[in-house]
Parts: sequence; structure tokens; C-alpha cells
Amino acid sequence: MDNAVVRELVDAGIHFGHRVGRWNPKMKPYIFCSRNSIHIINIKETMKGLLRSRKFLANVASSGKDVLFVGTKRQARQPIIQQAVRCGMPHVTERWLGGTLTNFSTIRKRLGRLEELEAMDEKGLMAAQSKKMESTLRREMRKIKRNLDGIREMNRLPGALIIIDARREHLAVSEARKLKIPTVCLLDTDSDPDHVDIPIPGNDDAMRTIEIISKQLADAILEGKAAQPEPATSTTESQGQRPQSRRVSTAQAATQMGGQPSETPAAPAPAADAEKTDSGDSMEKTAQPE
Repeated sequence: MDNAVVRELVDAGIHFGHRVGRWNPKMKPYIFCSRNSIHIINIKETMKGLLRSRKFLANVASSGKDVLFVGTKRQARQPIIQQAVRCGMPHVTERWLGGTLTNFSTIRKRLGRLEELEAMDEKGLMAAQSKKMESTLRREMRKIKRNLDGIREMNRLPGALIIIDARREHLAVSEARKLKIPTVCLLDTDSDPDHVDIPIPGNDDAMRTIEIISKQLADAILEGKAAQPEPATSTTESQGQRPQSRRVSTAQAATQMGGQPSETPAAPAPAADAEKTDSGDSMEKTAQPE
């Protein structure tokens, strides 16, 4: 990793944890020391987790799977939306609805309802309703769009999750664990690293820190998408030619079996000889006395 990125993270305060009284003892391997009753996170562990995350997300993206960005706290919303849109991935920034992953079919039905309401609004059918019904339908449309607009294009379960503050997004972490979906989390000293597959220990409250981490992960996703193999196309199809038949002829089959090709059977006698024979028989019959 470039030293400029390390310096940028240190300047953003990624090494500042929570107060000593709020720590989770399981985060001890990632803590360097404490100063003024505040834990200091080991920057080497942070960079180690970031490198592992970049490599893993690049592999996920190269396989064609989606990566879901999750960050509902106020500091994380804008950076998450910006980086998720930049790399073309779904995101959840308003509220994590219970069952977003474990009950994905129901979530897709709600998105279908959103498309139905938007179609009604475009055709003017919503305005044709009574004022109370129109208000109810618009409220429903706004609510669904606010909560699910970021995953509208996600037609299947994601291949991985990027989560900001695993302690706050415990529902997303729990659902991912049930479905065995890997998670990459930026977690502070008050979080539990045992519930995360690839932890990135660091300050998850500073907006600048979240921006840098999310940008690094989005760059890895873009690199993985660029490395996706292109679909193979045959030369004959690309040139518009008809492919040759692969059927083996009789002579070729006999040669492959080690024998000699069979001789072609003799052709039947020409039709002219048969006509001559018939004409001779008729002449003989004519010459016989009655």
C-alpha cells in the first residue's frame, strides 16, 4: 500500500478508538496502547485488514457477484452512496429492514410494489384518486423508495457485504452469518470482531476516515470488475461463417479402425440394356405362329 494512503489515514484519525471504559476485550489484539483514557488502534493491523479486504473484494467482483454497501449512521451515508454508485453496487444507507437478506423474496415484492406505484404516478392514475387515497399511496411510495431504493437493481443475494460500524449494523451482520455471506467491516474498539470475517480496525465515527476506507474498497471492486473474463466467441461465429460438420465419413471411420475403406458396390445395369432385353422378348413373341 502506498505510504501516502497510510499518512492520509493517520491524518484523518483512524487510530483513535473509544474511551477505555467502552471497549470490547476481544479487540485487544488490535489496540496499540491507551492515552488520556482513549484507546489507540494499531495502524499496522488496520492496514493489514485493508489489504486483505481489497484482495478479497477484487476476487468477488471478478467473479461477477455483487457487493452490498451498508452504512446507516449519519457520517457514513454520503460516502457510502457516492462510492457504491461509482462502482455500480447496491447500498443501504437509511435503515436496515429485518429480512433484507434472509427474506429476500419479500423484499423483491416490495420493490415490485414500488414500480407499480411509480407507474400509477406517471400515468396520472394516482391523482385521479381521492385526496386521502392519493396521500396514502404517495406516503407508501416515499417510504419504500427511502428504504429500498439503493437495492433496486440487486436481483440476487450479494457475494459480500461492506459494513461501517458492525456494532450498529448488528442485524446485517447476523443475517449475513446465517446465509454464510462474507462480511468486511470497519469496526471500532467497542465492536466484536468474532462476528466479522475480515475486520478493518479503525475509527468508524470520523467522516473522513469512512470516506478513505470506502474509496479504497470501491477501487478494489472496480479493479475486480475490470479483470472479469470476456465471453469466448468462436472465429466462425465472429466472421459469420457456417461451422463445418464434425460427422466422420465411412472411409475415415474405416481408416481410424485400422482397416481399408470398403469398396463401393457396383452400380446397377443401365436402363438401356433392360429396354433392349424387353424389346428382344417382344420380338420373339411376335415371330411365334399363332
